[in-house]
Amino acid sequence: MNNNRSDTQKFSVPKDAKTAQDILMTVYSAMREKGYDPVNQIVGYLLSGDPTYITSYNNARYLILRMERDDLLDELVRFYVKNHKS
Repeated sequence: MNNNRSDTQKFSVPKDAKTAQDILMTVYSAMREKGYDPVNQIVGYLLSGDPTYITSYNNARYLILRMERDDLLDELVRFYVKNHKS
């Protein structure tokens, strides 16, 4: 270990292996299990950024906050277009 304070230290945070798809499906399932309308709740979160739209059940809120909302929206649009091409 180098104790020289003039050297830059490198710190790496392990990346979460969860993809946007994994997160959305986990959140969807948790919302459904708790009796909420998952689509309405997820849309509410995506539009407002307010995490209270998402239940904390099964760490759903924690998971959805781990990814930027624009990345989640990107996943949703890509999936929709891919599956609805004419």
